[in-house]
Amino acid sequence: MNEGLPKEQRLYKKKAIETLFGKGKGFNFYPFRVVVYAHDSEEDEPSIPRFLVSVSKKRFHHAVKRNRVKRLVREAWRRNKSELIVKCEKHQITFDIALVYTATVILSYEEIEKKIKQLSLRLNNTYFHDEENSTTAS
Repeated sequence: MNEGLPKEQRLYKKKAIETLFGKGKGFNFYPFRVVVYAHDSEEDEPSIPRFLVSVSKKRFHHAVKRNRVKRLVREAWRRNKSELIVKCEKHQITFDIALVYTATVILSYEEIEKKIKQLSLRLNNTYFHDEENSTTAS
């Protein structure tokens, strides 16, 4: 599987972002505020999770630090998204996910990657729990 982060896996259109924050469900998952909008895939739309990272100017005044955090989060997401993509394709679901970085310090890459893995597991358990339960019941 391609481990890049192509444009179709990024959330960048204004209308899609407004829909995400308008209809999506949010929860806190330190160091992020996570907003997720899951919907059935349309015919012209691939069944993949689309992703957005936001870092507040209020928390990090210097653009260098904001960009560093975004790079770390994007890299951790890029390396750990494959399982979520497979399940989205299997169930014909598209996820729009916004990660708003809320910590006041820049965490190490290892800590951010650990949190992204935990987040991916939580999303799998929340949205694809039927598959897990049916295999363990057999």
